[in-house]
Amino acid sequence: MKSATIRLYQQLHTWTGIVAGFALFIAFYAGAITVFHEDIAVWQSPAARHAPIEGIADAGQRIAAFHAAHPELKGQFAMMLPSHHDPALTAWWFDAGSGEWRHQPLAQIEQGRQPAPQADLAELVNELHFSLGLPVAGIWLMGVVSLLYGLALISGLIVHLPLLLKDLYALRPGKNLKRFWQDAHNVIGVLSLPFHLLFAITGAVFSLYGTVFALFNYGVTDGRLASEFEPATSAVVTRPLAGQPAAMLDPAALLARVHAVAPAMEANWLRYINYGDRNATVEIRGASPDTLGPYGGVGLDMVSGDVLKLEVPGQRTVNQAVLGGMYGVHFGSFGGRLVQWLYFALGLAGAFLFYSGNLLWIEARRKRQSPAQPLRARRMAQATVGVCIGSCAAISAAFVASMAATAFGADPAWWARVACFGGFALLLGWAFCRPPARAANELLLVAALLSALIPVANAIATGDQLLASAARGDWAVFGVDAMGLVLAAGFAALARASRRRARYGQANSVWTATV
Repeated sequence: MKSATIRLYQQLHTWTGIVAGFALFIAFYAGAITVFHEDIAVWQSPAARHAPIEGIADAGQRIAAFHAAHPELKGQFAMMLPSHHDPALTAWWFDAGSGEWRHQPLAQIEQGRQPAPQADLAELVNELHFSLGLPVAGIWLMGVVSLLYGLALISGLIVHLPLLLKDLYALRPGKNLKRFWQDAHNVIGVLSLPFHLLFAITGAVFSLYGTVFALFNYGVTDGRLASEFEPATSAVVTRPLAGQPAAMLDPAALLARVHAVAPAMEANWLRYINYGDRNATVEIRGASPDTLGPYGGVGLDMVSGDVLKLEVPGQRTVNQAVLGGMYGVHFGSFGGRLVQWLYFALGLAGAFLFYSGNLLWIEARRKRQSPAQPLRARRMAQATVGVCIGSCAAISAAFVASMAATAFGADPAWWARVACFGGFALLLGWAFCRPPARAANELLLVAALLSALIPVANAIATGDQLLASAARGDWAVFGVDAMGLVLAAGFAALARASRRRARYGQANSVWTATV
């Protein structure tokens, strides 16, 4: 390959990485944590951890009463079945007034109780992964970032292809820090390349599907695609109203029908369409463990229980299989704990790629014979510290704030978001007010402290300290607490390394300790 071509791809790799790197760091770090989405949902709700799982023997009568009390819903609502993650039978419905989905345990609705403030920590971390927490435009931004991410991967592979086999396992620590960071960047990037390609492709699909859908709907199919989209991507069956009331089968009978046709599927969600009508249907969704695309659904007639549509692993369309597989490989939901921790490690390794890419950019512009470094290198170092380490600390702060707010009876969702976004803004500002070396050490110590406080806050607020959770087999709570300790240890080790680099590392660098 000509040297001019290699230089072109090198510049392409560098600038796509710089442009998209900050957003990708946050997405990967939050993505590593959101792998444990269901465990975080258990951790964030102490009151539900040890509550008995509700039975569904009388669920049919209770759901019928809910339908009768809410005629404005016109039979369009859903029920989340009780489970270990949420032991209550929970109603979900679309509130036309607010334009949002609402949910509340059915028992609270029956007792006339107002919904208590609920934590949404798991959803907050997921939002950071998908949209950086930015409303509306965030998911489109991440779609574009995902495309740039794929471009950076391909151009990086082309740049390093000539020396790929020779330097693949080279990791040469020493005085040449640029070479060390280059080696680490290349090794992690190449060895995890298949996973990163999957993340880039699926991330772009998930983020941009709304835009692509709108283009095809209005530009190609004259609006007909909208009516075909839901039937093609779910087990929903919508039939015209008959205008005749009929008795509805209860959830226990419906689940028995589902078990007969999809015995491996563990149902957790019932979506009712035209409940109470002779032509009412229900979509029952769930997961089939140990499959690449575990999520599927069964469409049933609410009166007869006849199977109208079957979309489960091994018995679904190619479209559903591809979509389910993409979701599975993106989130690691196709395996058990081992796969989850593997994806956690891959997420952190991906975040390191973008952090180390910025360090390489800074090292490449260092003036080795002068103590005065370029302003652009200094600002990039401050931005890297503030955005990357600041976002890590902010996410840990959200965990601590959510648990503290729950303990004091405050709104955990509100305080978690204040701690996350407010903490991030504060730490980012602090990074730009301090020399890069000092800011890096200080923010790493803050991140280590806040991460270590995750299990501490849980133990103080609930009494579920780490060893007690393990002894009871509460692995979801134990896992989140253990994750906090793992992150704290990692940040503490990085703080120690950054302090050593500032004191004893090469002079004439933005990372050298300054007064």
